[in-house]
Amino acid sequence: MSIPTLTCGVSQMPVVGYGTSKTDGVAVELALREGYRHFDCAHVYRNEEDLGRAFSKVFSSGDVKREDVFITSKLWNTCHRKEDVEKACDQTLSDLQLDYLDLYLIHWPMATQPGTGALNPVDENKVPLLDKLSPTPLETWSAMEKLVESGKCRNIGLSSFNISQIEEISKNAKVKPACVQAESHPLFPNLELLEFCKKREIAFVSFSPLGAPGRWWRKKEELSLLEDEDVLKIAQKHRVTAGQVLIRYQLDKGNAVIPKTSSQSRMKENLSVFEFSLDKSDMDCLNNLYKKAGPNGYRIYLCSEFKHSPFYPFPSEV
Repeated sequence: MSIPTLTCGVSQMPVVGYGTSKTDGVAVELALREGYRHFDCAHVYRNEEDLGRAFSKVFSSGDVKREDVFITSKLWNTCHRKEDVEKACDQTLSDLQLDYLDLYLIHWPMATQPGTGALNPVDENKVPLLDKLSPTPLETWSAMEKLVESGKCRNIGLSSFNISQIEEISKNAKVKPACVQAESHPLFPNLELLEFCKKREIAFVSFSPLGAPGRWWRKKEELSLLEDEDVLKIAQKHRVTAGQVLIRYQLDKGNAVIPKTSSQSRMKENLSVFEFSLDKSDMDCLNNLYKKAGPNGYRIYLCSEFKHSPFYPFPSEV
């Protein structure tokens, strides 16, 4: 199967990828053999070594060529100091058993204290420990640019940044952000950010396109997109599943999307979204679905525990 692509900097990114959070090498090997050619990884997922063994096994077998696969990873919050960025990238390349990344993202704009031995350092009150040196996102970005110059990363970008933060980096960067990864689904379509990215020719990748139905903090009374009556009506109309509607929603907005699953049947299902498209009435319905959750919708990954950071991206929402 040939998956359509989206321009991402100097590369072409397959529009449907495979999210690797809470998954393992067995699932990634299976996804490769099912036809996935875009994988979204991150150091904080704590599984890159396992995924690396899967990539190495499949690439060395000759069944899939490395150059035919788009692989993303992300710089974690404890590694924002200039001197730590390249070391963090080198660790990810070593773990994933790769010579280069197709895309490397700053995972969040907030910097947390390095050197504690914890990925999420906290104080005695369980409040996240911010980096005492408080490196700015722009300072971190300048170190990311050197990874492009050295060939370790083909493209660099941002994840969960707000518009003003993206704008500041874009105005001052030698290497422009190739991609913005952000939460987007009908309960939080993020249309303003999407429009901003389109105008600046920045690839937009939607994470949690199904609304993260398995998240541990989901309350029983919160709306489930996979069970929403409007989503189900659209699915019935096109003879597809609710999940396929939610993935197609992102594609019809011009986005790439990275759903995650360890189920082989779901892997197949998530790739089987190119034989139908949503019409204007479908898109209008889905674009307005957020109103069921409140006037501004519902951002799942608010991460308000970091609101004391000067670089917290959503201060108006907490």
